[in-house]
Amino acid sequence: MTAAPILSPRMSGIKPSPASVLRRRARELRAAGRDIIELSSGNLDFPTPDHVIAAAHEAALRGETRYTDVDGTPELKRAVQAALLRDHRLDYRLDEIVITNGSTQALFNALLATLVPGDEVIVPAPYWAPYLDQVRLAGGAPVVVPCAQNNGFKLRAEDLQAAISARTRWIVLNNPVNPSGALYSREDLSRIAAILLRHPDIRVLADGLYEHITFDGAPAPTLAEIEPRLKPRTLTVSGLAKSYAMMGWRIGYAAGPSALIREMITIQSQTTSGASSISQAAAVAALDGAQDVLAERAAILRTRRDRFAALVNECSGLSCTPPEATFYLLVSCAGVIGKRAPDGKAIETDRDFAAYLLEHADLVVFPGEDFGLSPYIRVSFANPSPVIEEAGRRLTRACAALQ
Repeated sequence: MTAAPILSPRMSGIKPSPASVLRRRARELRAAGRDIIELSSGNLDFPTPDHVIAAAHEAALRGETRYTDVDGTPELKRAVQAALLRDHRLDYRLDEIVITNGSTQALFNALLATLVPGDEVIVPAPYWAPYLDQVRLAGGAPVVVPCAQNNGFKLRAEDLQAAISARTRWIVLNNPVNPSGALYSREDLSRIAAILLRHPDIRVLADGLYEHITFDGAPAPTLAEIEPRLKPRTLTVSGLAKSYAMMGWRIGYAAGPSALIREMITIQSQTTSGASSISQAAAVAALDGAQDVLAERAAILRTRRDRFAALVNECSGLSCTPPEATFYLLVSCAGVIGKRAPDGKAIETDRDFAAYLLEHADLVVFPGEDFGLSPYIRVSFANPSPVIEEAGRRLTRACAALQ
């Protein structure tokens, strides 16, 4: 008698988040005594601002440790409402806002609430890897659209038009872009908006998690801000993880049509329920408090960007262009493909190169295959300057050792 399958068919092809796998591997190697430098992480090395931590402590002392409403506390929803108006001139009612357990949940709840088998979601590449599997888990099919380096790894309007079919339900627009650090300007988004206005059945997932980490004075606009006619079918998603160094506090949010928000709240009520009450109190302090920290930290990251990019470009076989935003360098490793490591192993792919750096240089990097672009690796410059210098030395030695 054949046993019933244990797993749902929807799990076929679904893998753990590549970032979570790399974080776990780095911990294991450190535990084994290796001096690992983790360049794959989405963690910032900045502390959460003092006044945010103080707000969390005070909330706990006041006894704000019970469940909150599933969609978030009124105080945090008002803070999000004010932040969207302040930063993007977007005006949302409170019933058009939901607080989630990180921005990842907001994205998944929206997809789960709207997709049926056969629906397609356009995802520009390079992409944040979970976009694809979230679409698959929700029953949809991701349609990956490559974005050329000569266009700054940004989606062109003509490529978007070519990817649209009768089954297209969503497009994901990440601005700034993880992993490339590309930044869509108002003009870039206006061209995309012109295409979407011709297709009234397509919704927009506007993911702005890195919106405050931009360089050279450029802002990170979002689509509903650029084209108000798209606001009724745009879900604007963000969170506090990157801007305020609140990665582990797990607070995200989404703003969009009330009918969609209601369904997202229903899903959340049956899965995780509401976000942490203490984290929500901290998030209010972050959004309502002084915003000077955002520009101060972006300036620090810009200095690190310039230095690490210079170090990478000195490595034989590697090259990169300093990004406009985020804290990642997208590094071409085309020049090392086809070479051999000192132990004789061939470097045939960016995944091979990442494995080589781990084993021979104690560096953890993100292979480009995992975000739809080869041969590249993604490295983070959200590390203290001494760590960046040491990482540069290790990269130089590792590349020089290849034959």
